[in-house]
Amino acid sequence: MPALELSTVERRGLRAQAHHLDPVVMIGNDGLTPAVAKEIGLALDAHGLIKVRMFSDNRAERETMLVKLAESLGAAPIQHIGKLLVLWRPVPEKVKPERQDRGAGPKVVKVLKFSRSGNHRPQVKKIHVLGNQRIAAGGTLKRAKKRLTTTKKSRKLSAQT
Repeated sequence: MPALELSTVERRGLRAQAHHLDPVVMIGNDGLTPAVAKEIGLALDAHGLIKVRMFSDNRAERETMLVKLAESLGAAPIQHIGKLLVLWRPVPEKVKPERQDRGAGPKVVKVLKFSRSGNHRPQVKKIHVLGNQRIAAGGTLKRAKKRLTTTKKSRKLSAQT
C-alpha cells in the first residue's frame, strides 16, 4: 500500500494538530514487530493522527522506519522530530447497522398540572418520556408493561396441526 501524499499546507495543519498529542504507541528495542505494526494500524483507524515514540538512538533508522510504516499502513508521514514520529491516515467511516427491534426514543411532553386547592394557577411541567413509559391521567409517568401472552393458544394450535 503506497504512502499518502500531502501538500505542504495540509502537512503543516496536521503538524499543528499533532503538537498537543501524546505518543500512542512506543517502539522498543525489538524494533518494528508485526504486533507493533498492527497496533499502529488500529490506532490510526481509531484516531487518524497519532504520535509514535521510538527508543532507537540511530536517526537514519528512525527515518527509514517512518517511511516503512507509512508505506505498509497506507498513511502519510507528517513529521519526524527527535524520537517522535507523526503519522496520519483518514479515519474510515463507521457503519452502524440499523436495529429492527429498536423502540421509540425519548420525548419531551408538556403537562398541565392543576393545583389541589384551586386557588393557584395551573403549572406547565416538561416531562421526559422514555420509549417504555406513558403518561397517566393525573400527569404521572407509568412504565409500560409487556403484554403477556398465554401459552394455551400456542399449545392448541400445535395440537391441531
